[in-house]
Amino acid sequence: MIDTDGDRAEWNFPAEADAVRTARHAVRETLRSWKVDPAVGDMAVLLVSELVTNSLRYASGPIGVRILRAEGGATDPPRHSALLVEVSDPLPDPPTERPAGPDDEGGRGLSLVACSARRWGTRQGSTGKTVWFELALPGE
Repeated sequence: MIDTDGDRAEWNFPAEADAVRTARHAVRETLRSWKVDPAVGDMAVLLVSELVTNSLRYASGPIGVRILRAEGGATDPPRHSALLVEVSDPLPDPPTERPAGPDDEGGRGLSLVACSARRWGTRQGSTGKTVWFELALPGE
């Protein structure tokens, strides 16, 4: 783990075969320690797995993963209303959704993100891109 600050955790993984498994484990354990709803945690881990797999397949270089609990509204005490997850890699090209046939082994990752996340998108960085998604956190 590179950084952790209560409601934020960040890692860099080398672009190696075990990056997906390592990222899943890191995110899962962090979300458990934050006591995030297990259904939200499972979805976050699945989507991180898909995005890290895409980065590993198309980019050569470190893969960054960042998770952040975002506060919502003016409540006392403040409650977390969203989980923001970002996956970054050095490839500047944005990902593109592609149709997957019933027997295709790939091509569903971005579609899964698009239909599972409350919001998602991409942004260019100084050295690559970040794909992000947001999941609602129920009644924390």
